[in-house]
Amino acid sequence: MKKYAEMNAKELAAELEKVTADYEKIKEKGLNLNISRGKPGKEQLDLVSDIFDVLKSDSDFDDGGDVRNYGMLDGIPSAKKLFADILGTTEENVFIGGSASLTLMYDTISKAYTHGLKNSNVPWSKLDRVKWLCPVPGYDRHFGISQTFGMEMINVPMTPTGPDMDVVEELVKDPEVRGMWCVPKYSNPDGIIYSDETVKRIASMEVGANDFLLMWDNAYCVHEFDGPFVPFPDIISECAKAGNPDIVFEFASTSKITLPRAGVSVMASSKANIEYMKKLLNIQMISYDKVNMLRHARYLVDREHTLELMKKHAKILKPKFRSVLNALEKEIEPLGLATWQTPKGGYFVSVNTMPGTAKETWRLCKEAGVVLTNAGATFPYGKDPEDSNMRLAPSLPAPEVVKEAMEVYCTCLKLAALRKLTGALD
Repeated sequence: MKKYAEMNAKELAAELEKVTADYEKIKEKGLNLNISRGKPGKEQLDLVSDIFDVLKSDSDFDDGGDVRNYGMLDGIPSAKKLFADILGTTEENVFIGGSASLTLMYDTISKAYTHGLKNSNVPWSKLDRVKWLCPVPGYDRHFGISQTFGMEMINVPMTPTGPDMDVVEELVKDPEVRGMWCVPKYSNPDGIIYSDETVKRIASMEVGANDFLLMWDNAYCVHEFDGPFVPFPDIISECAKAGNPDIVFEFASTSKITLPRAGVSVMASSKANIEYMKKLLNIQMISYDKVNMLRHARYLVDREHTLELMKKHAKILKPKFRSVLNALEKEIEPLGLATWQTPKGGYFVSVNTMPGTAKETWRLCKEAGVVLTNAGATFPYGKDPEDSNMRLAPSLPAPEVVKEAMEVYCTCLKLAALRKLTGALD
């Protein structure tokens, strides 16, 4: 079949009639499918049900003290050792949190606004303007935090090796630019791994603000689903070597390793930053759930043992992602209607549709009974200037459900493109 862009008016009209008929048949099915969020599926949760069996008696609860009691604000020794091993840093750089790394990220930004960071002690709330760099497409919850605090978000284009560093290095000279979001491995949603060169350039940036904050969300650090584990640089030591030891806060969690709402999170930074944050957090809490920390430390053991568990996750996830990519390669690629990344890890497939058609594709899918992440969600303020990027999240449903959802998605994408090309969307 010809690419849509190569069809004449008569051919486009005929194809529009055919695809419209296909779409109407789909709507008659009354589907209720959802590929909108990157949640682990039931099989993945079942993999780790035995995590509740690792603590069985009173004698199990000793880890630098009785974990059932108060104390140890920054986490128990075995949990700090585990996450230091996973991230490739040292235990003194690690703070163990609750079930969500997003909470630690929010707290870090919040403390910058209320108290200021270690290198300035000037609360950002007293500044005239706070600008923030946002690699796009990116993670909607990151952008939500920035928007909550009234930051002026600045789009930075992503490249196959990470954020466009020529753009970043110029922008960070502005002293009003206070920080940047980064998902360095299997970025959300593109699935891009930052190159070693990009990481080194980020670590050695000459920034205009003395309290610049690099938010390094390493959410998918061990989350391969296709191929072997890909090692990653330790951003904390890279920043220290570059003379920027206090610039970065790194985050991760077990949300997609064990249980999303019953896991453990981690914040890692320089020793000085961790001590500063502990003083502020000590007013806020006694400690996070140390029993759960111990449960995870006993269950996951170390990086190598955790990677063996992740191989089991990969066997479940790979067929689902293959269903997405097979549909795009078969139905969309020959028509020249979109481009996409082919991720080897993470939780998403990022699709760039014909400009001006993402919202229409999303709307058509919704009417046909398939829920997707909102078009525009991968950009600050929910505004994709090209109306093009869409994030697909196939991890939760069964493979056959993903396949059916993708059949609907491809039909809707075709229909949106045909309406655009024939002038129906103008």
